Amino acid sequence: MNRTDFKEPTTVDVQVSPKGSLEMLSQVEVGKLRDAGHGGLYDLFRRCSLAVLNCGSHTDDAALIYEQYRDYDIQIVQRTRGFKLKISNAPSSAFVDGEMIRGIKELLFSVLRDVVYVGTEIEDSGKFNLQDTESITNAVFHILRNARILDTRLSPNLVVCWGGHSIDRAEYNYTKKVGYELGLRSLNVCTGCGPGAMKGPMKGATIGHSKQRIRNGRYLGVTEPGIIAAESPNPIVNHLVIMPDIEKRLEAFVRAGHGIVVFPGGVGTAEEILFLLGVFLHPDNHEQYFPLVFTGPEQSADYFRQIDEFIVQSLGKQAREFYRIIIDDPAAVAREMSQGVERVRALRRRSGDAFYFNWLLKVERDFQAPFMPSHENMRELNLRKDMEPHLLAANLRRAFSGIVAANVKVEGINAIKEHGPFEIRGERAVMEPLDRLLRAFVSQNRMKLAGSDYKPTYRIVS
Repeated sequence: MNRTDFKEPTTVDVQVSPKGSLEMLSQVEVGKLRDAGHGGLYDLFRRCSLAVLNCGSHTDDAALIYEQYRDYDIQIVQRTRGFKLKISNAPSSAFVDGEMIRGIKELLFSVLRDVVYVGTEIEDSGKFNLQDTESITNAVFHILRNARILDTRLSPNLVVCWGGHSIDRAEYNYTKKVGYELGLRSLNVCTGCGPGAMKGPMKGATIGHSKQRIRNGRYLGVTEPGIIAAESPNPIVNHLVIMPDIEKRLEAFVRAGHGIVVFPGGVGTAEEILFLLGVFLHPDNHEQYFPLVFTGPEQSADYFRQIDEFIVQSLGKQAREFYRIIIDDPAAVAREMSQGVERVRALRRRSGDAFYFNWLLKVERDFQAPFMPSHENMRELNLRKDMEPHLLAANLRRAFSGIVAANVKVEGINAIKEHGPFEIRGERAVMEPLDRLLRAFVSQNRMKLAGSDYKPTYRIVS
């Protein structure tokens, strides 16, 4: 969909009672949720709740979504026995015969839980120094624990699946096959919670779990406010958590997960890969192990060849040691994950680290500090071949994060409209591989859902 296709959406007005995550609010919390000013939570809650209710969206343009539902509103209505949410002009796709779909209702109150908790207990409480590395990791832990994501009763079995939201049908079907094979091996699935390569593995895993009579399968979605409108949670997600920013989202994946499968994607997927490789290239993590597989159908072989070439040319051959590429073999991917998770379990036992949260993993502040993708910050990124590989990976991750913002986040879209494309500067030895990879993403329509209309939001300068 583009702006010329704009139509007034069909909407619903309703009041809903709490379901699943949060049943009581304090007066202070209610006040912050009603406050649309600086320091209030109303605007954040409105945007994130709309994204959950708009799960049937066929556009990844956050600005267009907010324009379509400009009259959407959500308010707290206090009752003697708790509260309700009064929702006006909500997307009709979230309802059946006037009743909100149960799964969407659960996700809606997960949004409320996380917005309130992060706003009052993480950012405003003074308990966490969000400039300090250990304190940031502790904040990630507390958010996940509050969302009941961490479970001491479970052995390692959570496979994180990354990949693009705008993949084609063949690649999407392949992600379902991999998810199915994971489910048959009693592995649970965690993704970024959106469509495409985030939905497919969950969909496949539900069938694998059903065949194995697993009735408590976990389909965990981890998102953040800047991306949630463009990648609305898919309906299979049964555990949703909203991290405050992309950096804490990425740390949550590697702290709570036990292995990662990467499907074809675009700049967001490249950002995730660079985050993980940068973390594991740090000398303090040489004893850490994390199974990592890049996979897709036969038609995606060139895509992963390009990714592999970019990694080696920018970060060096040592980065290749951290992943394996498996093409067109879902069962082999699942076996690799199953065996890798067993190795993770054994290593955690020997080290005394928790099964549910990898405390021993070193994540430097270069990977934790929120990056604001302004034109100035993008121009000033330090991209040189003589940098330590993990630091170069951190800055390349920021470059891709800026392009993601320019493609699908409101602030980034508006910045490009006002000032033109971001400039990414660096040494030719780094810029040439980067330019080749980005050109491939554009030619393969991997930048946005409306890939054929994509105009680059960046300019490479070497």
